[in-house]
Order: sequence, then C-alpha cells, then structure tokens
Amino acid sequence: MNSLSIFRKVAVLEGISYILLIFIAMPLKYWADMPLAVKYTGWAHGVLFVLYIACFILAWMDQKWSIGKSALIVGASLLPFAPFYVDKKLKENN
Repeated sequence: MNSLSIFRKVAVLEGISYILLIFIAMPLKYWADMPLAVKYTGWAHGVLFVLYIACFILAWMDQKWSIGKSALIVGASLLPFAPFYVDKKLKENN
C-alpha cells in the first residue's frame, strides 16, 4: 500500500467518525443526557483527525500536490461528508 491509499482509507474513517460525532453522539449528549457518547466518539475522532493530518503530509510529499489542492484536502476534514468527496476525487485522479 502506498501513502495515497493509506490516506484515502484514513480519510474515510475520519469522515465516518465526524458524522457519528455530530449526528449521533452530540444529540445523545444533549437530548438523551448521555455524555459518554461524545467522550468516546470524540476521542476516536480526535485520534483519527491527527492520523488524517499525518497521512496527508506523507501523501502530500509523495504526490507533490499543489498548495491549493492541499488546502482543499485539509479543509475538507473540517466539513461533514467532505472527506468522502475528497476520497472519490483522489480515486478518480489515480
């Protein structure tokens, strides 16, 4: 496996964790008084986000992406569902 395929897998996992955090864990915390949902999902998302950035750096060096493309890829990690779009585009381009 090369750095790009590893990055794509981590990006999908990070995207899933973000969606779980926002759309499941946060409502459980505030509407069902279950704060542990955010604690564990947030912890997992935090680890995956750090891994996303680390894998991005490795893929960026390997693929020699432009600054603009790199900014879009990093920015995508901040929006729900955007990592899936990035994964699709990276798959199409390779």
